Amino acid sequence: MIRQTRFFTLLAIFLSFGALAGNVVDVQEGKAAYYADSLHGNKTASGETYDKNAMTAAHRELPFGTRVKVTYLKNGRSVEVVINDRGPHSKNRIIDLSGAAAEQLGLKEAGIGEVKLEVYGD
Repeated sequence: MIRQTRFFTLLAIFLSFGALAGNVVDVQEGKAAYYADSLHGNKTASGETYDKNAMTAAHRELPFGTRVKVTYLKNGRSVEVVINDRGPHSKNRIIDLSGAAAEQLGLKEAGIGEVKLEVYGD
């Protein structure tokens, strides 16, 4: 009886987490870079102030507020960011990351790297 209760509790937690994560509605691969620290405090296209310590990113087409899981293919590390700006302005990249996101991915030292984007829908 205790095992069943524990099982159903764990199942409920797992299903709740899945519901919070949302559904992946698109997957993209390409190059990512990150914003220079000197841009900290500038306005983004969404009107928010760029914060190099926030988990945000720029994408050409995704709506502002879209949650995206970014995985650095070189080391397998992933972060979740929120789109709050337009870019990148280089056609060779698909996303520009905040400094904090690049740091957590291990991408900051290299400056640019291959990533996979998993775009979440509601």
